[in-house]
Amino acid sequence: MYELISKLIIYRETEGDWILGRLAEIVQRTEDEALDQTEAGRLKNRLLDEIHNLLDLATDYGFDKNLWHNYLAYILAMTETPFTLVSEKAGRVEGTVNEFVKNDLAVFKALWDYDFSGVEKKLDTDCFSIITDYKAVEKKPHSYNKNMSERIGELRDAIGQSTDLDGFYDAVMNFYSRYGVGQFGMNKAFRISPQIAAYDREATRRNILVPITATSDVTLSDIVGYESQKKELIQNTESFLKGRPANNVLLYGDAGTGKSTSIKALLNHYYEQGLRIIEIYRHEFKYLPEIISIIKGRNYKFIIYMDDLSFETGETEYKYLKAVIEGDLEARPQNVLIYATSNRRHLLKEKFSDRDYDRDDIHHSDTVAERLSLSGRFGVSIAYFRPERQTYHDIVLSLAKNHPEITASEEELLAMADQWALRHGGLSGRVATQFVDHLAGSL
Repeated sequence: MYELISKLIIYRETEGDWILGRLAEIVQRTEDEALDQTEAGRLKNRLLDEIHNLLDLATDYGFDKNLWHNYLAYILAMTETPFTLVSEKAGRVEGTVNEFVKNDLAVFKALWDYDFSGVEKKLDTDCFSIITDYKAVEKKPHSYNKNMSERIGELRDAIGQSTDLDGFYDAVMNFYSRYGVGQFGMNKAFRISPQIAAYDREATRRNILVPITATSDVTLSDIVGYESQKKELIQNTESFLKGRPANNVLLYGDAGTGKSTSIKALLNHYYEQGLRIIEIYRHEFKYLPEIISIIKGRNYKFIIYMDDLSFETGETEYKYLKAVIEGDLEARPQNVLIYATSNRRHLLKEKFSDRDYDRDDIHHSDTVAERLSLSGRFGVSIAYFRPERQTYHDIVLSLAKNHPEITASEEELLAMADQWALRHGGLSGRVATQFVDHLAGSL
């Protein structure tokens, strides 16, 4: 097996994969040597370690059926090379490079059809027989990477239906054309890794983004009211996805009115059209140039999402954001927009004392204008304010429909909802959600 993967060219970095490479070495030594009992025991222990790693991967991504086939499909789907990245953007490409690709896929086909019975016999184990007919424990969607599981399963099944190398090639190329490659192809949303190595630029570039595997399943239709706000947000987002001019967006207004929920709903609505979201917090703005350099050449549309954005007097992180939006020498890529939410229309806190003349600041008015200029760099500003009582009631009734255990009459339900709002900060979509959740839980 090790001789097989040593023939890889386009996917050559796969040779060093921490499971495949070690597993190939173990299998190769088992087949090549006349093993004594001690050596066989040692190789068996190493083999079981790698099977353990495969099971961990299967748990993380919800793999079932044939874990070996899932694993090979996972490698093909996640390996980013110049060829796979071009295939993501341009679909199937012509040229001599395809000869090298077919060489590599012939290796993967041999791995796909590999007979492990000889290894099992020599090492007195049936682990491969078990993992190639694996029945996973049923898990809740948020306990594993459901999106990755579905994509890898689709590629696994397409390869499994192929009867020859050409069919194998078609299955892989069609997958790249439809979904892309790597973590951006397999996941909806990302955040900055808390373990990034800021002192190592190359390590930071490789590991700076990690997928958010359990995203909200909220949809735009779940947001009751705010029709004009949703319409404006949808219009800007669709222009962006179609490659037309689009603006950075600031959603501002009262707390709990659906600003963040609207952006999360966009992700679910437009994911299949290539939309991805990267969530970033204020203290991470220094990584914005690095993030943009990573995503600017990919065949997806990225919204960099900043929730609850605001700055206190004396904070300077906003300067990173201003530079990325408009002020940097390098133009913002066409596949990147910034969407932010805030309770403030003006993102930098302004005090009356700021308006007082400062003898030490020669250009005091310029200083004040500079602090307030950040909001102006969002081309679209959408206001979300507290709903009228009727809209609040509509939200409560809409949410209650999802809980059949709530049997109170409409009049009783709305009376309880009004009492709840009085005790919990007033009318808002968040308060309505909390009320319905509390009521359903108490029943």
